[in-house]
Amino acid sequence: MKRFYRTVSVIDTDTGFGITLDTRPVHTPERQPLDVPTRTLADAIAEEWAGQGPTIDPSGMPLTQLSNVVIDRVAPDPAPIRAELVAYGGSDLLCYRADAPASLCRRESQAWDPLLDWAADALGARLTVTSGVVHNAQPAEALAAFGRHIGALAPFELAGVRAAAGHLGSLVLALALHGGRIDAVAAHAAATVDEAFQAERWGPDGEAIRRQAAILAELEQIERFLRALGAGA
Repeated sequence: MKRFYRTVSVIDTDTGFGITLDTRPVHTPERQPLDVPTRTLADAIAEEWAGQGPTIDPSGMPLTQLSNVVIDRVAPDPAPIRAELVAYGGSDLLCYRADAPASLCRRESQAWDPLLDWAADALGARLTVTSGVVHNAQPAEALAAFGRHIGALAPFELAGVRAAAGHLGSLVLALALHGGRIDAVAAHAAATVDEAFQAERWGPDGEAIRRQAAILAELEQIERFLRALGAGA
């Protein structure tokens, strides 16, 4: 689609902050006003629109796209997203460990144990660890603690955590990112401990490197989204 506007502005609305293009309010694909809860996020979204060239490229507007998802899909019914996130906690990446070689086991423990300790102390979710990939049922108390924490998240935060968990395969990592315990680079490094170990052992894979670079770039935008909401500030 060709760019049809010259100016981009942020305005106050009854529900937060909106974005206008030549005084016309921006709407979501479902024709809802693109209203967001903080001025910081609205300014960042306005920058995305202002930075478009002669042709509008939606892939260059990740904050706009994620906000659209919140307004059109998450806010009307957040319950399925909350249930999905608790399910992530029930099969969290950090709980499934290699049983060999010893050097990989040590690396996993060094990267993951402090984050599991954080989840236990900060969230009340004490998870159990197993070797291999056979499903390990987590304590009901831990899942309930996740549920309470997730239940307190506003729709915009919920969508950011869901997006992060999808990339990381870990609710613990996503919540640590949300809470400011780690940044996107550290979260990605923790999620790819095994991949990094195999690359060191057998040599890098160009396609895998490109794929992980793209995932990291998306995680950095999710982190920007969460910080613009005030999460983990």
